[in-house]
Order: sequence, then C-alpha cells, then structure tokens
Amino acid sequence: MIGEWLIRGRDGRLSIYHVSSDAVLCRAELVPGGSWGAPRTVGGDQVVHPVLAVGQGADSYAHLVSWRPMGPGRSSLVHSVHFRPLLAALDWVDVGHPAGEGDRTSTPAVAVDGHGRAHVFVRGEDGGLSMRAQSQKGGWGPWHDLKGSDLQGGPVALTGAKGGMHAYAAGPGVLMHWHQTASGVVFGEMESVQAEARPGTLRALATSDENTSLFFTDPAGDLCVWRPGSEPVALLPAAGPGPVSAVRCRIDAHDCTLLAQRSSAGRVALAAYPSEQEGAGAWWTESGPQLSVDAEVSLALDAEDRVVAATLSPSAGRLLLSRLKDEPGLALGPWQQV
Repeated sequence: MIGEWLIRGRDGRLSIYHVSSDAVLCRAELVPGGSWGAPRTVGGDQVVHPVLAVGQGADSYAHLVSWRPMGPGRSSLVHSVHFRPLLAALDWVDVGHPAGEGDRTSTPAVAVDGHGRAHVFVRGEDGGLSMRAQSQKGGWGPWHDLKGSDLQGGPVALTGAKGGMHAYAAGPGVLMHWHQTASGVVFGEMESVQAEARPGTLRALATSDENTSLFFTDPAGDLCVWRPGSEPVALLPAAGPGPVSAVRCRIDAHDCTLLAQRSSAGRVALAAYPSEQEGAGAWWTESGPQLSVDAEVSLALDAEDRVVAATLSPSAGRLLLSRLKDEPGLALGPWQQV
C-alpha cells in the first residue's frame, strides 16, 4: 500500500484500509477511542487488484485508488471517496490508463489539493510520471506527462501544509521531485538529486509549513532523508525492510517527526527527532509482540492528537493498536488486538 493506511476521519474516528485478493476493506472505530467495527468492503462490487493508494485532503475525506482488471494484459485505475468512516464509500469510478489502455504500470499514488480534488500519479509507459486530476466542475481532466524517466516502482505523493502538492519517485541513481507552488497551479519543473533508493522504501511527509521530506533506504541499509533544495542525509540504519511510517507530532511539547518500521527482529521499531533537525540524531526503540513477516506499520493522530501506532498482518488477519502514553518521552502503551 502507498500512503498511511491508518487515518483519522472528519468525525475523529480512526479507520484502516487494506486489500484482500480482489477488494479493498475498511475497519473503523465506532466512536473515537472506542471499539472497532468489523471489516467492510469499500468501493462497491468491482473486483480490483490487491494494490491500494490512500490520500487525504484538508477536509479529512479519504481518497482511495486502485487498479481493476479489464481483461488479459489490461487494467484501469479506479478512484473512490470515503467521506466518513462509518458511511459507505462511493463506488469505484474509472480514471483510465495513462496510455489509453494497457496493463498496470506501477503502484499509483494519490494526493488531494486545497480544493478537495484528487490527483492520481502513476508511472507512464514511457517511464516518466503521469498525472490525472479531478476537474473543478466534476469528472476528470486529461492525463499530464510530468516528465522524468526510468521510474523504479511507484511514486509517492502528498499535499504540503500550504496546499500545494508534491510527488516523489526514484530512478537509477536519482531521486525526483515535482511540486506546485500553490493549490490549483500547474506543476513546476522536475527537481532531482543523485541518490540511490531501494525499491519500495519511499515515504513522504510534510515536516514543516514550508517543506516536505522524503524518507528512503539506501543500498547500504541507511534510512535517509531528502528535502528538495538540499542534499540527502543519512539519519540512522533502517530497522528493517520496506518503507517507514511517519507522522509529525508533539513529544514533550517539541515539534517532532516520529518514524515507525517493522524491524528485522519482527517487532515495531520507533524513532523520533526534532522535525527537520536530522543532525540531532535518532535511534530505534522496539515495542510490541513478534509480528508476522507480512505485517505493515502505520501511524496517525487520534481525536485527542495522541499518536496511535497500528500493525496489520493480512495473512493472520490481526490488527494491533497502541497509543502514546501520557508521560514524558516516547513510550507506547500496551498493544491491543482489535
């Protein structure tokens, strides 16, 4: 999955999204901080591939994007909106294919601008980045070629604190960044930097009102951070494979970036540092029980702005949650299965 799959909805309830073999499923709190409901299929009865991108706008609506099969060697991107966790999501709407038709090109990404319009990003058949956005009057606009080349894996996308969107992708020995200076304007020229990222390890976060940061693992196994306009820096050795989860939060009244990753030892590893001050250093602290090899980790803030960590194991069907304790430092409470 691309993006944080644990999110806080407009009504303060937490919800999670995950994929089965042919559908997207959602579970949500029945009341903020309370018990959870059973998994429900979202997006209607259409069969989709087991891939999902999740994005969220300033209105807290969840935007979901997946690929659906259209026949041998053919797939089409589809989009759904979930306005509130306990309501039914809209049925999947066809977004098309950047080449008109063809098979899946990459895992997609989705971001939502300041006007509530979803933008879908995916690798084009020529290897660059393609984007299609919802129109102001409804429906979808044309596909746009944002250039770039030799994208490896799918892009990641997010909306900055001031409403402009950002997209990141990796190529052979290069990281690429596209951005809007403000909501609703065209994307500027691509910016790039020489760096190598392991496939499938990109995660982006708005780390201040001005900047977004890209987290990735390099071939040496270091978790690195890149903010466009500067050079990438190594933060600390990655705790395990796969992307980190990241959230901006307050710890001991300080503006911090909190990272989580499934460690190589099979537990949740957490690290925090003052936002955009990588030189301050960070280190991992492991928490919780042993997880299955397919377990994923996600972070969010609940209705009271407390950090919540979640792990989900598709093979075991087990969802575990823990909240940051109301005490100094970085300490999670007991992990509970829901």
